[in-house]
Amino acid sequence: MSRFFPGVPALLALVSCASAPSQPAASAPAPLAAPVVERVVAKVEAPRPSRKEQVRRILPHNVRLQIAEGGKARSTASGVVVGSERDEQGRAVAWVVTNAHAVEMDHLKDPVLHVLVDRQGDVLEHTGEVAATGHVPELDLALVRVPGLELPAVELADDAELELGEDVVVAASPFGRALSLSGGMLSQVEWDKETKRPKMVKTDAPIGYGASGGGIFSLETGRLLAIVEGYRTAKVDFAVQEQNYSFDVPMPGETFAAPSAKVRQFLQGKGFARLLERAAATEGGVAQAAGR
Repeated sequence: MSRFFPGVPALLALVSCASAPSQPAASAPAPLAAPVVERVVAKVEAPRPSRKEQVRRILPHNVRLQIAEGGKARSTASGVVVGSERDEQGRAVAWVVTNAHAVEMDHLKDPVLHVLVDRQGDVLEHTGEVAATGHVPELDLALVRVPGLELPAVELADDAELELGEDVVVAASPFGRALSLSGGMLSQVEWDKETKRPKMVKTDAPIGYGASGGGIFSLETGRLLAIVEGYRTAKVDFAVQEQNYSFDVPMPGETFAAPSAKVRQFLQGKGFARLLERAAATEGGVAQAAGR
């Protein structure tokens, strides 16, 4: 993404000059006014954070999800914190966006949705509850309420940030393991012909099973560009000693994701627009404090 850097204006000095008179003047000339100097203060833009610094800012927005039944894990997924607030008793509440298909539990008898946060070997475990879901496949998003979890809310990217070639990092928890990162770029942006809004994006960053609901972040701004929905696979067949085997392999550049515009639409449509306002206000306050 291109960024305009204003040039530093030079200091301008406006100085008046006069030539000496050839004939004596009838009266003494009036003293010249002091030179007028216009002072221009150059606005210096803060340097762009390094890759490591940006990643440190991105990591606290991410969690992993686990659906358990009878004390055994049945499925895993990933999620991103899009809201952080206090309830009427003053307790922290985090709101996590993930995929609707990732929190499908109708086929289980007594399921429990665990929200896990990994911190250098320690695992903080909370219980979440599904607050809203979209319709799959048109809107494969869900919102999970997590009482007692206090994590910073991410800021959603604007549509203009979804540019082909944008450097991204995907934060997810594939295979139910601790949070992991993969890097790449936005490889495709599909736009809606009627609304002129992005409706689907793809990245070439590699992911694995369980990365559904993970976040795709801009390495330039640290904002959330999209939520991972799934990936296209290719079937590989081979034979060993007259036995046939096959498995699916993720195809590079075929990771599908719901863009931030869809996440924003989902939260507004489900009555959670306040989370967007609070996240933007918090991000603005942090940016203002960093610029002082």
